[in-house]
Amino acid sequence: MSVFASRNGSLHVEDVPLTDIADEYGTPTFVYSKRAIIEAYTEFHQAFERHPHLICYAVKANSNLAVLNILAGLGAGFDIVSGGELQRVLAAGGDPEKIVFSGVGKQHWELSLALKTGISCFNLESAEELHLLNQIAAQLGVTAAVSVRVNPNVDAQTHPYISTGLRENKFGVSDSQALQIYRQAHEMAHIAIKGIDFHIGSQITELSPFADALARILDLVDQLEKEDITLAHIDVGGGLGIRYQDEAPIDVQEYASCVLQTLGNRRQKLIFEPGRMLVGNAGLLLTQVLVTKHNGEKRFVVVDAAMNDLIRPALYQAWQKIVNVADGGNPSLCDVVGPVCETGDFLAKDRNLDASAGDLLAIHSSGAYGFVMSSNYNSRNRACEVMVAGDQSFCVRQRESFEDQVRLETILPNHLQ
Repeated sequence: MSVFASRNGSLHVEDVPLTDIADEYGTPTFVYSKRAIIEAYTEFHQAFERHPHLICYAVKANSNLAVLNILAGLGAGFDIVSGGELQRVLAAGGDPEKIVFSGVGKQHWELSLALKTGISCFNLESAEELHLLNQIAAQLGVTAAVSVRVNPNVDAQTHPYISTGLRENKFGVSDSQALQIYRQAHEMAHIAIKGIDFHIGSQITELSPFADALARILDLVDQLEKEDITLAHIDVGGGLGIRYQDEAPIDVQEYASCVLQTLGNRRQKLIFEPGRMLVGNAGLLLTQVLVTKHNGEKRFVVVDAAMNDLIRPALYQAWQKIVNVADGGNPSLCDVVGPVCETGDFLAKDRNLDASAGDLLAIHSSGAYGFVMSSNYNSRNRACEVMVAGDQSFCVRQRESFEDQVRLETILPNHLQ
């Protein structure tokens, strides 16, 4: 049964009416379902239960502390791409020994903090990063566990902004470069080679790119074995897509069968970095209609959410389902737009929607890359975040105030004016 369902003429999240959430917390508000997060994680975990594995949730998808805490409680690891994400995971109760550090531009302080924290592994992106990490580890008197992120030059058949596995993308290194990095790492006193890593993109809905990429990586794994460089794990990244409109997402069991069949008899531990598929459809953005208007034959529904709250439609031309929280009505064609002073400030175009001033709308599939990509553009306060568990709701991030926005700012002193 879906965690989002209409009852008594009104849309609910689990057992809480969205009208109650709007009354208590206002709008715009991101609303997440605890049950949906648990179900998505459990399905993925069970699909690989016959092989050693670790699910490292990609924190960049949604970094709210409550979300991280739920996943930590389920035994998840975490894939981080910054020192800030590391600090968030620790604050949420994450296990440092289940953290992998990805990212193409790790800074000195981030590497140092991660080494002091004792994370599981660094996913290296270059030979320069290897030498810097070895230098910092030597200074701290510790050993850094590493894998190398290999770019397998596989087309993930997804949006170009979220494709990461082609030579034209900034991520990873070629297999020949990777081999040289492993050979160098093998000779370093403060480096321990632990695994290999790849990630080809996000919102992928076909199995073949995963199989192709893994097969190319396994060739390198076998080559390293011949050189007495034995790997303990293979990090296959994330990227499983979700349904926004009419996509046919990959069945998790079919994905598991594909990965394990391609892996063959190899017994290396598998690490996964799912983000969107764990939280994307566990959240929605609740917004209220301010006014409706016409420019000629064009009808606009102006809501209190905007591109600063949910940038995916403007940035990726993404489609997300929008419904009126209340049942019934007479839908008509419209664009759903926000108050931001940009023509690109739209949340949906050419939708059949019943909406009048004061109505509540729910923008589905907003649990990933929603709040986490939001901003204060036009000096707008960032939205509230609410977690629903059964028949209860909890504010897990308060709505910002103007004072929050300007807290770190100041005007010039009189003598400089």
